[in-house]
Amino acid sequence: MPKMKTKKAAAKRYTLTGSGKVKYKKQGLRHILTKKSSKRKRHLRREGILSKVEEARAKRLLPYG
Repeated sequence: MPKMKTKKAAAKRYTLTGSGKVKYKKQGLRHILTKKSSKRKRHLRREGILSKVEEARAKRLLPYG
């Protein structure tokens, strides 16, 4: 049986933690930042953690971590 291919689009967006959770960078911090509050931009800088359902879907796309 051949090796499974990693979905490169998912590999660029997600990183796995040591405990097995999936981290991602939040959207909305690239441009048009002047109308967004400092509090909103500060919270957007933090990495997000995927929910359990989305985590299972992301792990299927990343068979080798």
